[in-house]
Amino acid sequence: MRRVRAVWRKFDGSLHWNYETDLLGEDEHGVWLGAGTGTPVHRGTTRTGPVESPHVLLIPRQAWWTACFNATPHRTEIYCDITSVPHWPSEHEMTAIDLDLDVIRRRTGDVILADEDEFALHQVRYGYPADVVAEARASADWLMSAVGDRREPFGSAYREWLDQVS
Repeated sequence: MRRVRAVWRKFDGSLHWNYETDLLGEDEHGVWLGAGTGTPVHRGTTRTGPVESPHVLLIPRQAWWTACFNATPHRTEIYCDITSVPHWPSEHEMTAIDLDLDVIRRRTGDVILADEDEFALHQVRYGYPADVVAEARASADWLMSAVGDRREPFGSAYREWLDQVS
C-alpha cells in the first residue's frame, strides 16, 4: 500500500498538522487516506500523540476543505477543516493550507462551526486576501448544510473506506 504524508500548513507556510497515512483509493468524492489507531501525529515538529481511533481522510479534488471521518468510540464522527484547495506536490504527499474554520459533527448529530475567533484573528495576522476569506466562508456554509443534512459523502459513503482501516 502506498504511504502518503498528509500535511496542513498555516497561511504563512509554517508546518501545522502532519502525519503518515495509507492511500486507500479514489471515488467520485476524491482521494481517501487512512490512519489506524496508534499512528503518530505531529503539530508542527512536535509529536502530539498517536491517533486515538482509526479514521479516514477525504481529500476532494477541487474544494476548499478536507474531511476526517472517525471510527467509534471517538466522540467526533466527522471533522472538516476549511483549507485551500488541496494539492499533491508528489504522489507521496498531500498538502493544504489550514484556514482555521472547522465544521464538526458529533456522534450526537450536533453540527458545529468552530474556530471563528481564530479565523478572524488570522485574517489580520496573516493578511488573508478577500477571495480567500470568501472561499473559506462559502465552504463553511456549504459544509454546515451538507454535513448536517448527511449529504454524501457525509452520509454513509465513508463507511466502506473506514472499514478498510478499522
